[in-house]
Amino acid sequence: MENMMSRAMTGAKMVVQALKDQGVEVVFGYPGGAVLPIYDEIFQQNDIKHVLVRHEQGAVHMAEGYARSTGKPGVVLVTSGPGATNAVTGLVDALMDSIPLVVFTGQVPTFMIGTDGFQEADTVGITRPCTKHNWLVKDTDKLAETIHQAFHVATSGRPGPVLIDIPKDVQFATGGYTGPKQARTDHYQPKVKGDIEAITKLVDLMETAERPIFYTGGGVINSGPGASQLLRELVDATGFPITSTLMGLGAYPASGKSWLGMLGMHGLYEANLAMHDCDLMINIGARFDDRITGRIADFSPQSKKAHIDIDASSINKVIHVDLPILGDVGHVLEDLLKVWKARGRKVNKPALDAWWGKIAGWKARNCLAYAPSTTTIKPQYALERLEALTKGRDRYITTEVGQHQMWAAQFLSFEAPNRWMTSGGLGTMGYGLPASIGVQVAHPDALVINVAGEASWLMNMQEMGTAVQFRAPVKQFILNNERLGMVRQWQQLLHGERYSQSWSEALPDFVKLAEAFGCKGIQCSDPAKLDDAIQEMLDYDGPVIFDCLVEKHENCFPMIPSGKPHNEMILGDAETEGAIGAKGAVLV
Repeated sequence: MENMMSRAMTGAKMVVQALKDQGVEVVFGYPGGAVLPIYDEIFQQNDIKHVLVRHEQGAVHMAEGYARSTGKPGVVLVTSGPGATNAVTGLVDALMDSIPLVVFTGQVPTFMIGTDGFQEADTVGITRPCTKHNWLVKDTDKLAETIHQAFHVATSGRPGPVLIDIPKDVQFATGGYTGPKQARTDHYQPKVKGDIEAITKLVDLMETAERPIFYTGGGVINSGPGASQLLRELVDATGFPITSTLMGLGAYPASGKSWLGMLGMHGLYEANLAMHDCDLMINIGARFDDRITGRIADFSPQSKKAHIDIDASSINKVIHVDLPILGDVGHVLEDLLKVWKARGRKVNKPALDAWWGKIAGWKARNCLAYAPSTTTIKPQYALERLEALTKGRDRYITTEVGQHQMWAAQFLSFEAPNRWMTSGGLGTMGYGLPASIGVQVAHPDALVINVAGEASWLMNMQEMGTAVQFRAPVKQFILNNERLGMVRQWQQLLHGERYSQSWSEALPDFVKLAEAFGCKGIQCSDPAKLDDAIQEMLDYDGPVIFDCLVEKHENCFPMIPSGKPHNEMILGDAETEGAIGAKGAVLV
C-alpha cells in the first residue's frame, strides 16, 4: 500500500486507510456527530469490522480484552464531548495495566474549538494524564503520519493507550496520505537490550543465592510469547521458585514444578513468605505496586533486589533496588540465560534444597482451605468446579473486580499467557463483561468466561446487547452474594462490622434479565446441582448469564491488611478466632 503515500484523500478516508495499513481488523465504537465522516467511510468498506457498543467505557474495555488476548493493539472510535469523557475510565485502566490501545475521538471543527460548542470538551487536556501520549490534529496533511506514530507509541516500549483527537473539518478536508513506512517514528525508540555487565552481575548473584525467588509481572506477557518461553526455560533450568502478580498469571504455567502461586494482598501464604524471607529477589516486568509490597519499610528486608523493566520510570520509583536492568524482558532473559549457561549453569544447590524444604513447610499449611457446605454454594467451590469442568479447553477468563476476582486468581489455573484478562492497577468494576466480548471477538471459537460479582457486573450490563447483536457466546458467571463483597469484608475486618452501603437491596432477577436481552439465563443455589448447571452453561451455543447464588458473608483469605508486611497475613482458619475480631488468624 506504500505507493499510496502521495494519494489525496479526505481525513476521514485517511483514518480508515491507516487502520487497514496497520493491519487492524476490528474497531470498537459508538457514533456521534463529530465522527460521522469516519463512520461514513467505515460504511463504504468491508475490510474492518466495527463492533457497536452500548457505552463508550464498554468500547475501551472491549479493546483492552482484544489487545490482551491477542498481543495486538485495540482500537476505539468515539465521538466528541461525552463520547470522549466516557472513555476516560478505560484509558486510565489501560495506562495502569500497560495495555496498547489507539483511541480516536471526534472533535468540534477547529474554528469552534474554545467556544463551548455543542459536545465540545478539551479532550487532549482531559486525557493527557490518562494516556501514554495524545494528539490534537489540526492539519489533514499530518493526520495519517500521526496515526502511524500513535500505533508505534502504543505498542513500543512499555505499551499503553494513546489518543488522537480529530476535529470534524479535518475529517472533511483533503490532504496527502502518508503510508506507515514513510511515517517518522525514530524519535521514540525505547532501549530493548539490557546492559550486559548488569546481566552478568545478576548471574553472579544467582550462582551464590541461598534463598532466591523470581517475582514476575505483566511485563513478561507484554513482551510477547517468546519472553514467557524464556522465563519457563530459566525457571526450570535454575530450579528457583517463582511467584507472580495478578497481571503476570500464565507467564509460567500453574502446573510447573517451581510455581508458588500469586503473591500480594490476597496471594498465597507460601508465595508471600518466600518473598519476605528471600535473599535474592529477581523482579521481571513487575512494578512493585502497593498490593504486592505491603508496608515498604518491611518489604523483603533481607534480600538483594534486581529489577528488569523496559520503563526507566518504574525502576527505583517505589522500592530501591540493588541491580537495575533497563530493557525488554524477552531480550534481557535471552542474554541472562546465555551468560548463565556459558558460566556452567551454576546454582547453590545445598542452600536451594534447604530453601525448597522451608517452602514445602509453608505449602503444607493449605492457605486456600475453606469450610465446605452441603447447603450453600461457597464461592471457592463454585470456582473449583468451574476450573474442573473447563480445564484443558481453549479457555479465556475475564473478571470484574472484587472478592470473586481474587478467588478466580487463586482457584483457576493458567498454563499460558494472554488467557487471563483482569483490571489490575485501577481495579475497575464493570471491566469484565465488555472485556469478555473483546476477547470473544478476537477468538470466535474459544470458550470465554467472565467471572463476576453481581455489583460489578451491573456497572456495564448494557453490553449484553452487544454480545447478542454480534453473536459473542460469552459466559457471564456471576457469584451473587447480594453484597459489595470486598467492601463488606473490609468493613467486617477493619471497620468494626459497620456495613455502610455494602448491601444491594434491589437486585434484578438475572434469569429474566438474560431473557430480556435475548440470551440464556441460569440460576443455581444448590451445591449438588452446580456441576449440571455449569455444564448447561458450557453447552449452550450463545451468551449466558449464570446467576450463582453463593454464601453471602464468605471472606477472601489469605489477606494482608493494608499497610502490613508480608509475614502478617490473615488466614481463613474457621477454628481460630482471629486477633482482629473476625474469622481468621493473624500470623507473624
